Amino acid sequence: MAQKYGGQCNLRFDDTNPVKEDTEYVDAIMDDIRWLGFQWDALFYASDYFEALYGMAEQLVQKGLAYVDDQTAEEVRKNRGTVTEPGVASPFRARSVEENLDLLRRMRAGEFPDGSRILRAKIDMAHPNLNMRDPAMYRILHAHHHRTGDTWCIYPMYDFAHGQSDALEDITHSLCSLEFENHRPLYDWFTANIDGIPSPRQIEFARLQLSYTLTSKRKLLALVQDKHVTGWDDPRMPTLRGMRRRGYTPESIRAMCDLVGVTKHNSVHDFHVLENALREHLNRTAPRRMAVLDPVKLVITNLSDDAALACEAVNNPEDEGAGTRTLHLTREVWIERDDFMEDAPKKFFRLTTGGEVRLRYGYVVRCDEVIKDAAGDIVELRGTYDPDTGAGRAPADGRKVKGIIHWVSARDAFGAEVRLYDHLFQATEPWNVPEGKDFTDLLNPRSLESRTDCKLEASLRAAAPGDRFQFERLGYFCVDTKDTTADTPVFNRTVTLRDTWAKIEQKG
Repeated sequence: MAQKYGGQCNLRFDDTNPVKEDTEYVDAIMDDIRWLGFQWDALFYASDYFEALYGMAEQLVQKGLAYVDDQTAEEVRKNRGTVTEPGVASPFRARSVEENLDLLRRMRAGEFPDGSRILRAKIDMAHPNLNMRDPAMYRILHAHHHRTGDTWCIYPMYDFAHGQSDALEDITHSLCSLEFENHRPLYDWFTANIDGIPSPRQIEFARLQLSYTLTSKRKLLALVQDKHVTGWDDPRMPTLRGMRRRGYTPESIRAMCDLVGVTKHNSVHDFHVLENALREHLNRTAPRRMAVLDPVKLVITNLSDDAALACEAVNNPEDEGAGTRTLHLTREVWIERDDFMEDAPKKFFRLTTGGEVRLRYGYVVRCDEVIKDAAGDIVELRGTYDPDTGAGRAPADGRKVKGIIHWVSARDAFGAEVRLYDHLFQATEPWNVPEGKDFTDLLNPRSLESRTDCKLEASLRAAAPGDRFQFERLGYFCVDTKDTTADTPVFNRTVTLRDTWAKIEQKG
């Protein structure tokens, strides 16, 4: 929004609760924002304003608009009332300005234990908006703060710090998600009753909600803590950290956000909107490579052991400047196990016993023999190639070969682990949990399939962590940035070539 309207955008961290602050989150958020392609104009923390905020609290006390309450948290909660019943005023609400000011200063000095007192705004205990029923402004918390150390033992509540921090930064528009709409009257009340500060405007918009995902930090944290995922950067997590590791591009995320826009209406966007934006970007930018994820060996018997027929492969048909690379057709090649079928139906246009198929960028091959083990499982295919069909040439006798499959040379290929990721949840709206179930019951048991005996073409040996590729006929993949080593390369599937879940939903 700041870019669109020529404004300034600040990055501010709400570090008003020291027991929940972690510099790991701060560093990760800043890194992710930069990765997305943005740069804040100024960096702030709510703790930058602790002294100023405290001065504002004293000002409200001196105006008779705030008081110190000795009730327990349970009593405050009980006396707040409901949406149909007014709240009950605290017995300490009538304290004098002098007594409240003295107690507040002693709270700051550390005289009282945690939870024994709070500072509350004096507004209206019968207000129809529960947020206006004398909300808490400060609580006592003897905890070390990661930026201010042990300077403070009272800390402002977010609702008090929010608007005043905006005002201190000369913010004109404070954009929030819709759940803060009921907090806006309180936001405006504070800025209107504190002298010497401007009045920013809070405007609420709907969250960006995608199907098959959760945006609740509490629930995502539970997934991490209960080890349903490997961490915040698990490639299945709907976090920027996880999406980066899975291979998403910042361009595709920005394109999706531009496409769906900003709205005041709560709605759910289909996840395929993001995936389609990702496919569109990767289709233009990702080099093509070949990999076999479930390999079975095909021995080409009319090639010698030392033969290596050069096959020119296109690196990216969408990029004329991407050039080509040379693959070598050798006596032994790996093909996908499901690209072969002994008793194939009529429209199976891949390899069958006695049938032919073209190897991508290479020659037409025929399967003549199937070798099986004692259990009846296929261990090897044997056949021949047609030497006159290189470089895409059709068979000389005019016979039709419809199928094309990918392959890698058994001599040149190397082994790698490939992780096939899918939606973390199998429900389109995992936040709508059926009665009697936990949200973790909606986890997709097939969200990760790890294959450790994959065969990849030789050029992928040089791939660095984070590099993205299209594995032809299989999808888009990237080199894992965390688990990859020189000895054990790991590739993550970023997205399939087509939206398979849309078909599942249609059948549904």
